[in-house]
Amino acid sequence: MSARQEAIKNLGEVLLMGFSGLELSAETATFMKSARIGGTILFSPNYDSPAQVAELIDEVQANRHELPMWISVDHEGGKVQRFRKGFTRIPDAATIAAKNSPNLAFEISSLMARELASVGINLNFCPVADINTNPKNPVIGARSFGETEEQVSKFVSAMVRGHLTHGVQPCVKHFPGHGDTSVDSHFALPKVTTPIETLRERELKPFSKSFKSGCNMVMTAHILFPHLDPEFPATLSQKILRPLLRDELRFKQIIISDDLEMSAITDHYGAEDTPRLALQAGCDLLIYRSEKTARAAHESLVKALESGKLAPEIVLESIARSRLLKKSELKPYRSPVIAEVTKIIGTPEHQAILDKLS
Repeated sequence: MSARQEAIKNLGEVLLMGFSGLELSAETATFMKSARIGGTILFSPNYDSPAQVAELIDEVQANRHELPMWISVDHEGGKVQRFRKGFTRIPDAATIAAKNSPNLAFEISSLMARELASVGINLNFCPVADINTNPKNPVIGARSFGETEEQVSKFVSAMVRGHLTHGVQPCVKHFPGHGDTSVDSHFALPKVTTPIETLRERELKPFSKSFKSGCNMVMTAHILFPHLDPEFPATLSQKILRPLLRDELRFKQIIISDDLEMSAITDHYGAEDTPRLALQAGCDLLIYRSEKTARAAHESLVKALESGKLAPEIVLESIARSRLLKKSELKPYRSPVIAEVTKIIGTPEHQAILDKLS
């Protein structure tokens, strides 16, 4: 089998795909299996209760091949917590940081990961490593641990270590920093004119320190940094992800795109070219929140490989990186025991840890 044929066969492994509903349809399951989808991302419409989501994840994992699929969610706390009813309600990052106790943050992170792992989540898009330097920021705000590099770094590192105690991979976001924006990238393309020297001394440090704490995943920002790359936002920028993140910060693990359906990307770079540009820039896993767009992205990447627009070596390198991390960090998948799940989630012991914030 040629490199191109191998890349096409296993192409789905670079996709983290969302889907609709509380159950997995036969059509979706068939696509996951045949395309060898690498993982999924769950949202509030996929969730009704801990038992239901554990069964849903079991349905998803039934379509894995040799290794478990990445099962991911945004579970930061505060307004960004997809699983609510039944789960321990986690406060936002600003509230956690206000206690000024990284040890307590570690405890909170550990209980979060324990609850998520019990239903089958193995990847959480948390913590936010952005520094809240712009009071007009419409999307970060209280999701950040603070307004200084030192404050954010110590809490991000504590949260990373807490997640890893229960085998849930944390993913720091949004590289190289979403804190100094006044535009929400869900709806438009933000531009940050911060000089690279300032980024090195401020925005990049929480990410760098999280990597030293064992974080194996980082999510990109859909933000244009003209001083670094005047043409492409970080998610699509070879100038940002390769020389800065890979070489300067020496990050060798997995780079994940933010949702590629967001307007900051789709309105400016086109749905057809975006997945190819993201992989060429250095992303290893591409998030698509809906099945329809994930299917379209898969189709466009097959065309790019067949036409020679996309080198198969780029795809195979990302697939190898994902597989290696799965082999080293994920336990072989076992179906959950629902009766045990309900004993772990939303317990008085977990609430008692949060009560320490008072």
